[in-house]
Amino acid sequence: MGCCLLAAALAGAPRLTFLLWWLFQPGRITWTFDAFMWPLLGVIFLPWTTLVYVVVFPGGIVWFDWVFLVIALLADLGSYGGGGYSNKKRRA
Repeated sequence: MGCCLLAAALAGAPRLTFLLWWLFQPGRITWTFDAFMWPLLGVIFLPWTTLVYVVVFPGGIVWFDWVFLVIALLADLGSYGGGGYSNKKRRA
């Protein structure tokens, strides 16, 4: 039960952080994205990547910023994987 609660909290953390950031500094979000649709879709489907993009965007995205973006993208994609191998192992 505790593991599921921790997973739910971590899954909601970037979305909640982005929402609070959007409420307290809306100019930063509107400066980063041209349209309302992109941050909305980003928070729904790739929350870690969207959050990291907002963090690294103001200074321009340089080489090392791409590393952070790739790590965030891998974290988002990993959350969709669901740990298939470990679940198969338990069922067998």
